[in-house]
Amino acid sequence: MEIQHLPVPAEAAPAPSKPFDGYVVCIGASAGGLDALEKFFKACPIDLGVAFVVVQHLSPDHKSMMSNLLARHTAMPVTMVEDDMPMEADHVYLIPPGAIMHVTKGHLHLTPKNPRGLTLPIDIFFSSLADIYGRKAVGIILSGTGTDGTRGAVAINAAGGFLMAQEPESAKFDGMPRSVIATGLVDAILPAEELPARLVAHIRNLPYQAPESEPPRFVPRANMTNEEVLAALLHLLHQVGGIDFSDYKPTTVMRRIERRMQVRHTPELYQYYDLLEHDRNEIITLRREMLISVTSFFRDTETFNVLAETVINPMVAERPQNEQIRVWIAGVATGEEAYSIGMLFIEAFERERRWPNLKIFATDVDQQCIETASIGQYPESAAAELSPERLERFFIKQGDRFVVKNELRQCIIFARHNLLADPPFTKMDLVVCRNTLIYFKSTAQEHALRSLQYALREGGVLLLGSSESLSASTEGLQTISAKHKIFRRVGPMSLPLLDRKSAALLTPPTLGKPPLLNKLRRGSRESSIAEQGASKLMALYAPPAIVVNPQHEAIYLFGDVNPYLQAREGTASLEISRLLPEKLTPVAAALLYKSARDRCSIVSDVLDVTLKTGERRTIRLWAHPLNADEEERLTLLCFEHLPSQPSQGALESLDVDAETMARIAVLERELAATRESLQATIEELETSNEELQATNEELMASNEELQSSNEELQSVNEEMSTVNAEFQEKMMVLNRLNADLDSMARAVGVATIFLDADLHITRFSPDATQIFKLRDSDTGRHLGDISHVLNYPELLDDLRRTLMTQRTVETEVTTVDEKRVYLARILPYSIPSTTLNGVVATFVEVTAFHDVRRLQSILDALPEHIAVLDHMGVVSMVNAAWRRFARANGDKDPRRCTPGMNYLEVYQSRSLQEDPYAKDAYQGVLGVLEGTLPIFSMEYPYRTADAEYWFVMNVVPVMTQDIGAVVSHINISSWYRGTS
Repeated sequence: MEIQHLPVPAEAAPAPSKPFDGYVVCIGASAGGLDALEKFFKACPIDLGVAFVVVQHLSPDHKSMMSNLLARHTAMPVTMVEDDMPMEADHVYLIPPGAIMHVTKGHLHLTPKNPRGLTLPIDIFFSSLADIYGRKAVGIILSGTGTDGTRGAVAINAAGGFLMAQEPESAKFDGMPRSVIATGLVDAILPAEELPARLVAHIRNLPYQAPESEPPRFVPRANMTNEEVLAALLHLLHQVGGIDFSDYKPTTVMRRIERRMQVRHTPELYQYYDLLEHDRNEIITLRREMLISVTSFFRDTETFNVLAETVINPMVAERPQNEQIRVWIAGVATGEEAYSIGMLFIEAFERERRWPNLKIFATDVDQQCIETASIGQYPESAAAELSPERLERFFIKQGDRFVVKNELRQCIIFARHNLLADPPFTKMDLVVCRNTLIYFKSTAQEHALRSLQYALREGGVLLLGSSESLSASTEGLQTISAKHKIFRRVGPMSLPLLDRKSAALLTPPTLGKPPLLNKLRRGSRESSIAEQGASKLMALYAPPAIVVNPQHEAIYLFGDVNPYLQAREGTASLEISRLLPEKLTPVAAALLYKSARDRCSIVSDVLDVTLKTGERRTIRLWAHPLNADEEERLTLLCFEHLPSQPSQGALESLDVDAETMARIAVLERELAATRESLQATIEELETSNEELQATNEELMASNEELQSSNEELQSVNEEMSTVNAEFQEKMMVLNRLNADLDSMARAVGVATIFLDADLHITRFSPDATQIFKLRDSDTGRHLGDISHVLNYPELLDDLRRTLMTQRTVETEVTTVDEKRVYLARILPYSIPSTTLNGVVATFVEVTAFHDVRRLQSILDALPEHIAVLDHMGVVSMVNAAWRRFARANGDKDPRRCTPGMNYLEVYQSRSLQEDPYAKDAYQGVLGVLEGTLPIFSMEYPYRTADAEYWFVMNVVPVMTQDIGAVVSHINISSWYRGTS
């Protein structure tokens, strides 16, 4: 029986004595969100000590029943928010219809929703929550359409808060979850009913692990100080992420690291560093969060207005028409700031009726942000930051996203640039760097400021963020607006020197080149010589030509055809009629038509044409059909230049009648060519007309058939709806199974390939791409067409044998370079209730096993007594000489001569005070393992009943994760006897 929980009235709860200062969890939902909210609160504990705020898209014309509906699934009080309502722990607060909600410390506030225009209540509350509660802010996005919540989620992440989203496959409408997941900032993606468990783990800092969690590893860095671990972590981040964060403020760095430590439940810094070493995705996530790429359109509107009035408008008015305006925007993040400044310049151009050449260089250190900015697509929620006029002027609506128009996009060049390591741009009229320097140390800030200042031309303007200021040592900048941090450069400026971090690494020159490389270079040189010769012959003896497709469009150019091309005003086109001079257009059209129709070469009469340079030439046009595919018949249009006749010395008398007749003949030939072209056009129109008439008749017949079938379709519609529901349910099951199979393939880490009966690839695991050159598009291809790195010529034969015999084949194979060894297993499989069968091949790497066996063989061949110790002094490997010596001298305990014993405990078991050699050996081994001794060596005697022996003991450290030191004992008794 389901227990019904009734809501507790707000007046029944006593007013809190002080503002609520715990965690605030905001849940954003829209279409389909009621079901997800019910599942969430049904699984959520009622004593978590947090305040829940539910923000939904509600109609202002209807009364909301959400409080009654949610109260059935939770024992927490559910209250509709009123203005200036105080928050309490373990309460659920609902946004009322027709309102926008903000938060202050411990209180919720309401403002009326604008009846016109786009309102995004989730984004607004998320941003307000991030500003007030920071790390104690939690944002959850459930089912809904559109992109509301995406930009607010970025603000929560930047403030150090925690983000979760409903798994898109479990949401009725996946628009909002997918949009926020696409930011890459979401910390957990789970079904609605599993989100509370993850929330509890975050709030109470408890581990949240999969059922098959791996056993805890021994971390050898537990004895390191936090400063040493942090230095190693930043070095690792620099190596993998490509950015040196040592120049960032330590407080900022540690705040972002501590947030990831809380998300990943690693209470100690050295544990988080160990996690980074084994999880590359976590390194990428930490790098992205360190950069804090948060921006918006016209962020700080007042500053942009002052910039436009005092800098941009005067700059546009004073700049000559043919000069360029150069702008550099550093730390551009996802591009909103660059597009904002571009809009201000274009608006100034239109206002002044002047259009100088504008170039905006937008840079950022994060390549992913640069790619996002260059695409120029932003979610619906970005519309709240723009006026309706700017939204219509500079953007195009495509689905649920706004796309920047080409007019604005083409003014901006996006590029990756490190402000601290790369050289600055030069001769800039305006340099913008807002909210970037605040994350740098003071020395790095000074270096970056000098780079920005050097980038400015004389009189150029620098714009900084509201929290940034010039250092005391900065000279050559005149203040325009101290409040808005706008400065003008005055006087000369020298190039800032780059420190050693910025110096490029010089690769030593290659002393010798392998013969194969030399051979390839010789072949490449010979090919280059042949191409140069062919190009020279074409330029000397071949006429300029154009390859034309059946639509009379130019698709390839040979030689210098520029003199014969005269582009016209209007829409850009590659049609011959739009490229050639008017005198050549009808002749070329007729030649192309006849040559394509009759598949023969044809030449025009001699033509006199005036080129765009004013030169008069006598030419002939040739049309040659090319032997191309039947589907697209191509034609080569050649321009043959006829040399002019040499002058005959003295001027001859002009025969007016002969010249007139010659002119008439030329006009008649042009008229004939025009008639041919017109006839070709008429034939094409007639053909098109016949096709249209036939199509019209077919459409009329189809219309009658559709009308007669309408009733049948209506009757079938109900049946299809039922079947569709069943299929949707099965599709959900199949999607879940497919996801489970993909996840299992990734988790197992074994290269696996599924093949059908014809050895065509049906599926493969991500690890298979390390062996076979596979891409996602290779599904359906024959395995024999795919190259691989294995030395396994019998692979296809073994696959076919498994298909025929239905027996497993298992063998060990190596790679071509013999560096890796794999255990290949080929198993048959069949699909129940069908005749379909196939085969699955797995490749498990066993290189480590072979390496260990090979290393053991090498150690066993050495006459010295050798043992390998780990960092704790436990023996992990000994050689045969060690075992033989132990057995020959009466060691009956097999554990003393096999891996697993603790070498230090052997010395501790003796009386170190009585045996000075044992004491020295113990301290030496311990010193090497702890790192206080670089190496240890000692001579010691070993006495038996029959004789006395002398040995040299050497202990050498090994700088790897698994091995701590190598201990060797060398018998030097013969040396002693010889010297004595």
